[in-house]
Amino acid sequence: IMAGTGVAARHGILIKDAEALEVAHRIDTVAFDKTGTLTEGKPQLVAAESALGDRSALLAASAALQSGSEHPLARAVMESAATERVKVPGAAQVRAVAGRGMAAQVNGRELRLGSARYMLELGVTLGPLQGRADALQGEGRTVSWLADVTTAPRLLGLLAFGDTIKASARDAIASLQAAGVRTVMVTGDNRGSADAVGRALGIDRVEAEVLPENKAAIVADLKKSGATVAMVGDGINDAPALAAADVGIAMSTGTDVAMHAAGVTLMRGDPALVAASIDISRRTYAKIRQNLFWAFAYNVVGIPLAAFGLLNPMLAGAAMAFSSVSVVSNALLLRRWKQPGVR
Repeated sequence: IMAGTGVAARHGILIKDAEALEVAHRIDTVAFDKTGTLTEGKPQLVAAESALGDRSALLAASAALQSGSEHPLARAVMESAATERVKVPGAAQVRAVAGRGMAAQVNGRELRLGSARYMLELGVTLGPLQGRADALQGEGRTVSWLADVTTAPRLLGLLAFGDTIKASARDAIASLQAAGVRTVMVTGDNRGSADAVGRALGIDRVEAEVLPENKAAIVADLKKSGATVAMVGDGINDAPALAAADVGIAMSTGTDVAMHAAGVTLMRGDPALVAASIDISRRTYAKIRQNLFWAFAYNVVGIPLAAFGLLNPMLAGAAMAFSSVSVVSNALLLRRWKQPGVR
């Protein structure tokens, strides 16, 4: 175990405890968050479609709602507003609606920005821009909607964001599948965008539009089906799912809460390290079994010979020492491990 955790650390994989290392060899299902885990987590605003024909007003109102947020989508809106020199009005009573979006009062109007689910809950009709949204989602874009709910709910427009898939993500998924591990993506993003990323990466199963509190429930359902599950994530919303999994794997590029909830932390935001973690665990477990076999074999042969006086005590002592040396030497062979696919 010491050799295994040591070589893992040298390759950027920090394993908190021996239990995580020992359980990881049984993993047959890996659930991934999408944003920041399989994608770069640095979205850019690629489209702003106003239902009223005023793009600048749409961008200004959207930026006002998100001016105090650190969310990646909020930063993308603020950057676009700054680039286009849009004057952003002040917002009052700004609040986040968990798993849905943002709410605020801007210029005396009650505005809401968020997912299609949020809009439907508010009674906002998406019809005028639904076709455009479907096309954008088919391209893998994340779509947010802006509505005015001051009196009757009214659609103001949509924002579409593009995020780049990490360069190593496709090979990471392929490596897991080659090792007999099933892959699942669990994301709060819309179905169209999630499916597009899932197809691009070859992921076995995609769970989209999942509320933060339901991620842990999906992990629990996977475990109930008999799977040994690892959850890979980087955000605050992923923490309950990381804790619910048999092995939680956090990206160090994410939040401290996620890393605290996980048993394994990847020091680089590289999904290829997930397959490497499982490979190290499997090799470590194989060494444990080999060492137990040789330790028992020495004793099964040596003890009866000694009991019947057929083994000189000096030879018995030497054999016992050689047993310990061989076990330690075999374990230290783990230090030669290299990440699959990396020279």
